[in-house]
Amino acid sequence: MSLASLFSGCGGLDLGFINAGFNIVYANDFDKYAVQSYRHNLGNHIHLGDITEIQPESIPEHNILIGGFPCQPFSMMGQQRGFLDGVRGTLFFNVAQIIQYHMPKVVVLENVRNLRTHDNGNTLATIINTLENIRGNGLGNGYNVNYDIYDSKDYGVPQTRNRIFLVCIRNDIDVTFTTPNIIPIDVEINNLQSILEENVNPKYYLSHRILPTILAHGTGNYYSRSEIDLQIARPLTATMAKMHRANQDNYVTQPSEDAVAAGKTNIRRLTPRECARLQGFPEDFEIVVSDSQAYKQFGNAVTVNVAEAIANRLIELIPDLIEEHSC
Repeated sequence: MSLASLFSGCGGLDLGFINAGFNIVYANDFDKYAVQSYRHNLGNHIHLGDITEIQPESIPEHNILIGGFPCQPFSMMGQQRGFLDGVRGTLFFNVAQIIQYHMPKVVVLENVRNLRTHDNGNTLATIINTLENIRGNGLGNGYNVNYDIYDSKDYGVPQTRNRIFLVCIRNDIDVTFTTPNIIPIDVEINNLQSILEENVNPKYYLSHRILPTILAHGTGNYYSRSEIDLQIARPLTATMAKMHRANQDNYVTQPSEDAVAAGKTNIRRLTPRECARLQGFPEDFEIVVSDSQAYKQFGNAVTVNVAEAIANRLIELIPDLIEEHSC
């Protein structure tokens, strides 16, 4: 089954589908460092460029389209009528144009959980209405859209990370998508401490000067308890390189003679490799960019395990996917 990917980043969503056996014929992202990571690890089928400048006909034919699209403000929502009215001026409009041109059998879109409640639910309603009513060159008459919130810790990684996924199956395929079963995580075995590296470079350890700020519970009238050494990690963020307070980022205690010798504390941030593990990336996924870029990429990534669970569910539900998958 041929697959095209948009907003691919360093490849978390793509890797999940690759693990399930799908063949990616096209991928795209506008971040040159993300493309560097993707190309090094997953292949040369990724193209560097802005989606607003991509012509749908330039994308190879594909049966599945996936992507973690950004959610820009839907300023025109509800003001116009007809196909795509209400989404023009947003990046989803570009995704919809590509869908309309190719009418793939399946579309899988990922976004932040807050998409569900953005603008009192109107944003999501507009997206779903657009997908349900797309008509494309006689290739189909819209999609049956299923959406749900997926938490990464329910699919094998010790990280709380809630994201919305829209799984859209073309209406001529008489199948309704159902969310993959949750796999309970055994926190006694599979926890944040279990993915930690050993002999970590002192540069990842906190200085005595910054430690009080990191462990502060808040400022002014804002209070949020700062905890470290969690069993299940907080959601990774794209801005981890800046180091936020412990109520926002993940910090662990790991005694180190080298860190003490360097004048540091025994508390450190996570390393890029540990962030990769928390997102389900395999050990042979090579980190070829700076720490700053790696934190950004893994913080933005879709958890591989969740993507693979969705891909495998699609194979279970749609016979055509099983047949083409096995060819």
